[in-house]
Amino acid sequence: MNAYKIETVLSEDGALMLQGLPFHVGAAVEVIILERSPNVSLGESSSEPNYTGLEQPDQNLYPLQGKQPYRYDDPFESATPIEDWEVLK
Repeated sequence: MNAYKIETVLSEDGALMLQGLPFHVGAAVEVIILERSPNVSLGESSSEPNYTGLEQPDQNLYPLQGKQPYRYDDPFESATPIEDWEVLK
């Protein structure tokens, strides 16, 4: 199931008009309506639909890409020296 996001402003109480949806006649859709907080702007224009997939364009899908890998010379080595182990004393 794909998700499409459209931001718009209601022009009449209790009525919402959506145009330019990427669906055809007879397609079954599910509608979820979320109220925006007043301090968030709509962005570009409220008359043009803004389609985004499930991923937001500003999200980095690969945050570790291009980073130096960690290197472990002895990954099974104890984090504390054996002299500090109380169980051995």
